[in-house]
Amino acid sequence: MTSKALIVFSGGQDSTTCLAWACHQYDEVVACTIDYGQRHRIELACAAQLAEMAGVTHHLLTIPWGITPNTLTHGGVIDASGPVPNTLVEGRNMMLLTAGAVLAKSLGITHIITGVCEADYSGYPDCRAAFIASLQTTLQLGLDYPVQLITPLMTLTKAATVELIKTLGHLEWLGYSHTCYEGHQPPCGQCPACQLREKGFREAGIQDPLLSRVWPASSMGVHP
Repeated sequence: MTSKALIVFSGGQDSTTCLAWACHQYDEVVACTIDYGQRHRIELACAAQLAEMAGVTHHLLTIPWGITPNTLTHGGVIDASGPVPNTLVEGRNMMLLTAGAVLAKSLGITHIITGVCEADYSGYPDCRAAFIASLQTTLQLGLDYPVQLITPLMTLTKAATVELIKTLGHLEWLGYSHTCYEGHQPPCGQCPACQLREKGFREAGIQDPLLSRVWPASSMGVHP
């Protein structure tokens, strides 16, 4: 029997690493990207480009979210000084994985891959292993379907994820991923997401291919 998996795919560093991992683990991979109203539309373009590079089927679902104020959907100055940063989109992973599970069931797929990580979870409660285990049970009951939520990066640091994708032979894919909370291309290098990414590459002793790209003048700056 052909093994299949669906990856909930943002086009970011972690989900791109998971895409590379999935392509090595499964015979067929389907990518699912959610347009939840994120301000930086470059995420959606990166996800589509990376899915094409990987040669996987790509689904784009539109589910307006951002019910409570946050900087990723509502704008504002990023503040990571509190116990929970204001970049948290409340309930996002629950929504993303639920939508992914419904799509997966319609495609006859039971394995759903997500790049959540408890080691570098940045204060986001829906990146924890306990949440994933609970949601898996809920989805199995709610869909009456043997959903399995697969989290290849759950215990890995950012440095370890960099090393993983390099080992898989797809480090160059990270040159087309998007991480910057400010939506900049090239990345701003100052926001918490950029700093965490830089720290991972520095600790891994590997150059970030995103920083070595030659950017056309038309792509410079913020993407609305």
